[in-house]
Amino acid sequence: MNLEESPAAAEQPRAIVAGHGTFSAGLVSAVGAITGRAGTFVAMSNTGLGAAEIERMLRETIDTLGVGVIFTDLPMGSCTMAARKVQRTHPAVVLVTGTNLATLLEFVMHVDLPLAEAAERAAAKGRETLKLHEGPRVG
Repeated sequence: MNLEESPAAAEQPRAIVAGHGTFSAGLVSAVGAITGRAGTFVAMSNTGLGAAEIERMLRETIDTLGVGVIFTDLPMGSCTMAARKVQRTHPAVVLVTGTNLATLLEFVMHVDLPLAEAAERAAAKGRETLKLHEGPRVG
């Protein structure tokens, strides 16, 4: 099974982090190391799964744990496409694509906010932190 339960924490999972390979597990681990709140997320990898299997896993996790947000790596990746299908029957679920560490850190710092508002703030923070820093010009 490719669903990776986050380390035990006092909080109830509020979101799924889904992506390729160990992307989601790595981000959730980093959130835990920085904040101690890895339990806010359920990490899911799409490794070895087809579109229908990813969609099924997302649905099962939402239905079982009641999470209301899905964070994915690529805007047009298989996890995102599956999440969009899930939203047809779970319209309250919010999807954030292009997730980075700053996105997830912002989300965990706003557990007091409604899920949609926390997800919106998280997406804004993720966009804000993308910067290009060019090195010195040589020759």
